[in-house]
Amino acid sequence: MYGMVNKAVEEMVCMHHGEPVWEQIKARAGVDVDVFMTNEGYPDEMTYRLVAAASEVLDVPAAGILEAFGEHWVLHTARNAYGGLLSAAGRTLPEFLGNLPDFHSRVAMIYPNLQPPRFECTEVTDTSLRLHYHTHRPGLAPFVIGLVQGLGKMYGTPVTVQLVESRERGAPHDVFDLRWSATAAP
Repeated sequence: MYGMVNKAVEEMVCMHHGEPVWEQIKARAGVDVDVFMTNEGYPDEMTYRLVAAASEVLDVPAAGILEAFGEHWVLHTARNAYGGLLSAAGRTLPEFLGNLPDFHSRVAMIYPNLQPPRFECTEVTDTSLRLHYHTHRPGLAPFVIGLVQGLGKMYGTPVTVQLVESRERGAPHDVFDLRWSATAAP
């Protein structure tokens, strides 16, 4: 993963728990990187170790860490790093979700070695859709739930997200049922 992911985990932890807790998490994860370089690649395993260590230190299940990180990613990291891309992707939650399958193609222009997930929207209505999440990285469904909840907050559109098919339970990829109020959609 690119360094901006680990840097964002650090930012989230420091924002809510302080730098000493972050240093404790890094030590428990066996990570001795002082500064994560945004555009540099780091092993995925390092990110997974940081999440596991955060789970232990903060006494929060790893799924809770990932979900909180998904929200943080949208509301802080993505807004700062891709503000223009986010704005161009849609003016409302339903519009953004409809454009989500193309979003990572644009981000890949910035990060040429990116191994992005692929999203697909099916069963689209005015107030719901099925979001298909394809990735080679295991265990990130809670992160996607947090991303969608963060998008709902960003657009002022409360959204419910339910994992209905799980790769961890044998499905070929994760599928989420997303629902929002008709009054929130244009």
